[in-house]
Amino acid sequence: MNNSLLIYLVFAGVVIVALVFDLGLLSKKNTIVTLKKAIIQTIFWVTLAFAFSAFIWYKNGSNDALQYLSAYLLEWSLSVDNIFVFIIIFSFFGVQKQDYSRVLLLGILMAVVFRILFIALGSGLVARFDWIMYIFGIFLVYTGSKMFSASDEAEFKPEDSFAFKMMKKFMPTTNAEPNGRFIIKKDNKILFTKLSMVVVMLGLIDIVFAVDSIPAVFSIIPDPNKKMLIYSSNIFAVLGLRSLFFLLRGAASRFDYLQQGIAIVLVFIGIKMLVVKWIHLPVWVSLLMIIICISGSIFYSIYNNRKGVPADIKD
Repeated sequence: MNNSLLIYLVFAGVVIVALVFDLGLLSKKNTIVTLKKAIIQTIFWVTLAFAFSAFIWYKNGSNDALQYLSAYLLEWSLSVDNIFVFIIIFSFFGVQKQDYSRVLLLGILMAVVFRILFIALGSGLVARFDWIMYIFGIFLVYTGSKMFSASDEAEFKPEDSFAFKMMKKFMPTTNAEPNGRFIIKKDNKILFTKLSMVVVMLGLIDIVFAVDSIPAVFSIIPDPNKKMLIYSSNIFAVLGLRSLFFLLRGAASRFDYLQQGIAIVLVFIGIKMLVVKWIHLPVWVSLLMIIICISGSIFYSIYNNRKGVPADIKD
């Protein structure tokens, strides 16, 4: 058995076992996830991701392990930005706390499917057209610059999003209280409750984030033959989103400058993709840049809260 197949099998086995464990701990119906459980689950998913990097190091060497770890930390930091949008979506639809866990699980699994499709498409394009990396680079520089200067007023509005408009147009929905149900049958018609709408919206909204994150990860792992590293780093980061949601939702307003930290990372990665033909930066430089920018923006946000920051969400 070659290393590539073995890594695929180990990854699939780890994810399945982890999801079974996660389901048993977090996804029981009508269960509110406490901060303690969220901390345990966050540590669990992060530890699992780092343990998998050690396995890659053992099987494929340090370079692949560093590429995987850099891609994971990049996707993980970009995922933090998703959580703020998730919080707004849950508030907009008035989801009850006891339904958070199951809704998040289904929405995130839907997002994983979309990520796999995007990675497969991106890998095919990169393998066929070398010049597309420059398009990715220009796009990331533009996106990062726009994100850095975005005003506080430019808050995500679910009712104006393409996902919400698509659902209202193509899905028969009901505003009736779901009571934990995703589907309600009325007058021999199947109607989707707001819980179903949230699941679909989480999956569709992640497409917007994937448009940024997938090109970014190709700057870390430019070889389209290393799809396993891209898949595993993305999936571990996305699967860890749910526990991270419960951990951060009460303190979302504290990370006021995280957006700027993420923006700097995107600009750096975009420039790296544009100059790679003349200047080659080792993987550890990207890893260091991600750690410094994200951790720096978080600590700066905590230390220097701006006036007008909204109150934290209370349980």
